[in-house]
Amino acid sequence: KMRKVYVVIMVLLMWSAGQAQVTPVDDPYFTVTTDTLSIHGPRTIIRNIIQDKKGSYWLASWSGIVRFDENIFTNYTLKEGLRKFHVFSILEDQAGNLWFGTIRGGVYKYDGKSFSLFTTTEGLAGNMVMCMLEDQAGNIWFGTEGGLSCYNGKIFTNYTTNNGLLNNNVYTMVQDKNGKIWFGTESGICWYNPANMLWSGGKTFTKLTKEGNEDFYNVRSMIEDKAGNIWIGSQEGLFRYDGKTVVQLRSNFTGYVYEDKIGNIWLSEGEVGGMSLTKYDGSSFTKIRTNDNQVFGVTEDTNGNIWFCTAVGFSRYDGKSIVDF
Repeated sequence: KMRKVYVVIMVLLMWSAGQAQVTPVDDPYFTVTTDTLSIHGPRTIIRNIIQDKKGSYWLASWSGIVRFDENIFTNYTLKEGLRKFHVFSILEDQAGNLWFGTIRGGVYKYDGKSFSLFTTTEGLAGNMVMCMLEDQAGNIWFGTEGGLSCYNGKIFTNYTTNNGLLNNNVYTMVQDKNGKIWFGTESGICWYNPANMLWSGGKTFTKLTKEGNEDFYNVRSMIEDKAGNIWIGSQEGLFRYDGKTVVQLRSNFTGYVYEDKIGNIWLSEGEVGGMSLTKYDGSSFTKIRTNDNQVFGVTEDTNGNIWFCTAVGFSRYDGKSIVDF
C-alpha cells in the first residue's frame, strides 16, 4: 500500500511539473465527500495538521480543507465552494491568517472570514505548493514545483535554478535563529541570508553537502531544534547538522521531522511493510506506531498530545495510547 500511495504521489508530481501555468477547475484525483459537517474524520490521505491560535485543528487532506473543533469536522472546501484540490501544506502566520497549499491548485489564504486564491496568474512560481514559511520580516515563502516564491503582501518575487537554487522542486523550508533560510529540494539543500538580499540572476544560494561533498537527495523535511541544530529528513534517512558537521542518525526514508516542547524529535520513517512514527529522546529511538501504510505530518497540541497524519485519517498520541480519527 505504501508503494502504491508513493507511486500515485510521484505521478502527480511529475505530471503537474509541466502544468504550472494551467489551473484546472477541479483536481480529477480529489476525494469526493458528501458531508460538509460530520462527526467522523475524513477517511482519506491527510498530509498535515496544525492547531491554530484559537485551539481549532486544521487538516490538509485529499478531500480539501477540513476543520476539526469540538468533535465536529467541517469541510471548508465544500462549505465555501472552493476549488476541489488536494491540500498538501498548512501555515498560520503571525497575524492569524491561515494558508493552504494545494497540488496544482495554488494557495488559499483564509483571514477568518473569506478565502483568497493565489495561482501563477497572480505571480506564484507554481501551482503545486508543497511547503510554506513566514520569515522573520513577515514575508511568506512558498516552495513549489516551479521554484520559490516570496510574497510581501503585495507582489511575488520568484527564484529558480537560474538564481542558483539547486532544484525547482522545493519540498521544505526553515529559517534558523541567525536568519538564514534553508531550502530542501529534490536535489539537495541550500540556504541564503535575507540580509544579503536576492538579486535576479545572482548566484546567492549556498549549498550544504554531506561528508565527501556529496549532495543530499529528495529532502522532505527540515527543522531547527532548540539548540540550533538543523535536522534533515530525506530519502537517505535522518541527518543532523550542528553548524560544522553533518551526522547521519537513521538510514530509512524520513519524510517528516518535528520537535516537541520538551525537545523530543519525532519522525515519520519508512520500514518494511509501511512506515512508523518514531520518537528520539536524545539517546534512543522508540517506534510509537509501526507498520502503518503511511505516516505524514506531525504536530503537538497545547496539552502536549502528539498528532500525526496517515493515509486513512489522523491520530492522537497522549504518551500512553493512540486514538485514531
